[in-house]
Amino acid sequence: MHGYPSDHRSGAIIVVVGPSGAGKDSVIGFAAQHFASRAEIDFVRRVITRPSDAGGEDHESVSEGDFDARFEAGDFAVAWQAHGLKYGIPREALDRVRAGRILIANGSRGALAQFREVFPKVVVVNITASPQVLAKRLVARGRETEADILKRLQRQAPDILDDADVITIDNSGPLDIAGSRFVALVAELCGMTLAAS
Repeated sequence: MHGYPSDHRSGAIIVVVGPSGAGKDSVIGFAAQHFASRAEIDFVRRVITRPSDAGGEDHESVSEGDFDARFEAGDFAVAWQAHGLKYGIPREALDRVRAGRILIANGSRGALAQFREVFPKVVVVNITASPQVLAKRLVARGRETEADILKRLQRQAPDILDDADVITIDNSGPLDIAGSRFVALVAELCGMTLAAS
């Protein structure tokens, strides 16, 4: 147990982070299926300057100009740039957390300070996988050879997320293992028993 409050009315956002290939979207999707009937648990649909048919998560696709205009208008609770794209968490997500909802969002390690500044309660889930698994998953995307990717992954400095609100889940094995750990974490945060979920 992590000592989360059992009263879900306090609201929180669970920010899922991790390297490319770790399976963040898959773990989030696993939880979305599990909690489909739970009204108090919701999933954030990000706004991204990426085509809607680009694969991966369900997101709102916008042009860079539209994103910038919405950013200037204060439409995002949190916004960041990565890999040549811009990402935004709609401001209404903050209203839902304040209303006592548990939100789950695909985030970015580089944006965690923003999340912690804006939202009243943040729990960070760091999805990881072994370098070999990351390499194989990235090879499946067809951009680099497995050897090249493995070398690049091994050169990266370790990303240390050791704050009290960070929980790491290894997704090197079958999805249902990491997915079930994530579901248990969300259930604990909501103060529910898995038998009732």
